[in-house]
Amino acid sequence: MTFDHGHNGNGADVVPAVRMVGIVKRFPGVVANDGVNLEVRAGEIHALLGENGAGKSTLMNILAGIYRPDEGQIYIHGRLADIRSPRDAIRLGIGMVHQHFMLVETLSVAENIILGLERPRLRLNMSHIEEEITELSRHYGLQVDPRAYIWQLSVGEQQRVEILKALYRGADILIMDEPTAVLTPQEANDLGRTLRRMAGEGKAIIFITHKLDEVAAFSDRVTVLRKGRVIATMPTAQTNKAELARLMVGREVLFRLEKEPARLGDVMLELRDVHVLNDKGLPALRGVSLEIRAGEILGIAGVAGNGQRELAEVVTGLRPVTSGRLLIRGRDVTNYSPREAIQAGVSHVPGDRLGMGLVPNLPVSDNVILKGYRKPPLSQGPFLDRHAVVRFAQDLIQRFRIDTPSHTTPVRLLSGGNLQRCILAREIVAGRGLLVAVHPTRGLDVGATEAVQRMLLEQRARGAAILLISEDLEELLALSDRIAVMYEGEVLGIVPAEEADVESIGLMMAGSRATAVAGG
Repeated sequence: MTFDHGHNGNGADVVPAVRMVGIVKRFPGVVANDGVNLEVRAGEIHALLGENGAGKSTLMNILAGIYRPDEGQIYIHGRLADIRSPRDAIRLGIGMVHQHFMLVETLSVAENIILGLERPRLRLNMSHIEEEITELSRHYGLQVDPRAYIWQLSVGEQQRVEILKALYRGADILIMDEPTAVLTPQEANDLGRTLRRMAGEGKAIIFITHKLDEVAAFSDRVTVLRKGRVIATMPTAQTNKAELARLMVGREVLFRLEKEPARLGDVMLELRDVHVLNDKGLPALRGVSLEIRAGEILGIAGVAGNGQRELAEVVTGLRPVTSGRLLIRGRDVTNYSPREAIQAGVSHVPGDRLGMGLVPNLPVSDNVILKGYRKPPLSQGPFLDRHAVVRFAQDLIQRFRIDTPSHTTPVRLLSGGNLQRCILAREIVAGRGLLVAVHPTRGLDVGATEAVQRMLLEQRARGAAILLISEDLEELLALSDRIAVMYEGEVLGIVPAEEADVESIGLMMAGSRATAVAGG
């Protein structure tokens, strides 16, 4: 249910918790915020929606004291505030949970929560602090062990620690930056309930997102940013996904792409009874058997940590098999190296774009040649042909519509969607019909997601075999021809996508074995 929190019971205007007026923030070559006005009320969840690079995070970093605005004023509970640092923001009751968590892995939950606090100064009563944290976590349904070390926690649990850290410091204005980008659907729903409880107690919640479903599910009002400017602010109940997408991107967006019937070819990839250990030496894959044919997309569904990462690493040569066999086009390639995987024609779109998929400080041109620089025409003997490299890079920039100032621009300066286009351009051009795509649209806005999904379907139409690993069930149902569900390292069932639904896949993700296994 959506409430209008703008007035109290007597009809008198209520002073907003946050009012940002005429905020301008410039960086070299770009105006990130261009005269932004934003008003957030106590007791509401306010979604801040926009494409990657629209200025959402910059605006909230200003409110949290990380950046200083070049122009504009900020009012907190009706009083003009001069926020010069995160400490000033904390004193004003503003807490921010960043997309990339600010936690010290070797410290405990309780130690992270009190880190940097001015009190207590001399004697720490850790058992008392741990009791307070336990009580706070119970109250908000954020269950976490205060004595556990951060490195022992899942991503979802680490996010709870970040929220508890803000609440422990007395935050009544909470900023959540892309909070569900790293969460499973179940964890995202739990987070939604927690945010609703906080709003019910009068806290102001600002929710940065580009996921339209979450705007509808979580928020009371929504503000749409595009290219640093506010396009619209409205009650969530008075809008819909199609209108929000159009406001966000500036054009109509197709939510379900047309998919031609599959034209299946030969078996490109086959796993036979594959067993693999994870980084801790524990079983990660337990007897996995599956195959993918040319011209089809096999989707892998599962809650994070059930062997999907290890499956991708086995196919791309990054992780050894303890038993079982891996075949590509019928040839046994078990325990081949990453370089041998490349030579076998395996393309890889990794889940970690900047950490694994790209070299952040190298220019776009160097990143798009990483698969082919050893061979002509990009190299002549031991030396790169720079003219050929530039021609190759400019061709890919044009063909894959990579929005970059120049081929010499460091790749780290590109938006998430354009980072993914760089990787897809390189992998599609270098590959020979077998593509492993891990969370290809995670963290992307609706326009970039549509573009990436379209590229994957184009490759399928050209006869590529695609292993698609995603935690977005709607995406798996839309793109896949068959969906394999993984649970604790096993494939519980493989079902044709047209016969699958979110409920049945969700049950298998929770450990219920499929009654009928098709196409295994």
